[in-house]
Amino acid sequence: MKKGKLYLIPTAIADGTSQQVVNPQSAQAIKDCSYYLVENIRTARRYISSLKLGLVIEDLDFQLLDKKTKHSELESFFKPLHKGHNLGIMSEAGCPGIADPGALAVTYAHQKNIQVIPLVGPSSIMMALMASGFNGQSFAFHGYLPYDKKDRVDKIKKMEKEARSIKQTQIFMDTPYRNNQLFNDLIMHCENNTLLSVSKDISGINEFVKTATIGAWKKQKPELHKVPTIFCLYCA
Repeated sequence: MKKGKLYLIPTAIADGTSQQVVNPQSAQAIKDCSYYLVENIRTARRYISSLKLGLVIEDLDFQLLDKKTKHSELESFFKPLHKGHNLGIMSEAGCPGIADPGALAVTYAHQKNIQVIPLVGPSSIMMALMASGFNGQSFAFHGYLPYDKKDRVDKIKKMEKEARSIKQTQIFMDTPYRNNQLFNDLIMHCENNTLLSVSKDISGINEFVKTATIGAWKKQKPELHKVPTIFCLYCA
């Protein structure tokens, strides 16, 4: 029997934007999948419902794929594929496998010789890089910065050094309720001529994207509390 395909299906990264960011290819993939591995089952169900594709949500099978998922669980998750059914992976927001646990399942699919099909969709990380004006030929994504104050400051200084020495864009984020604290650490511990790009609520109604020097940011602090934000650091 021919195996099913594994689709990596992007989701909207801002509330109320599903209709404008989902392209026909992704919509068709959702129609072609009855089984899903998702980071948040409730969010995935609501997302598919919002697309109004004529699907009966109760007929779809959702399994949780998060940072606690063990490799041993994947064999069970992938059984439908071996019976010819397609399987879709959805992140809670954005592209599966990028700052997301979906990579675990993708690795397993390659090991089992299952076709992996990545679909085009919004990624706050890539969109922040695009909008920053920084080096798009060489960049590094660091994910969430350390919670501990000293470790976080050490990480910031290390990223600034990399940005300056090899002209590499440094991309990072934090839990939304710590955004203001992270911003304050950046303007306190980076050099005044270092460039910082802040991208808040990308593609949302309150989208804010601005690039300026640390010296300039000290005079105009944005309000970032509890809003998804991506930071980019660079030294020209």
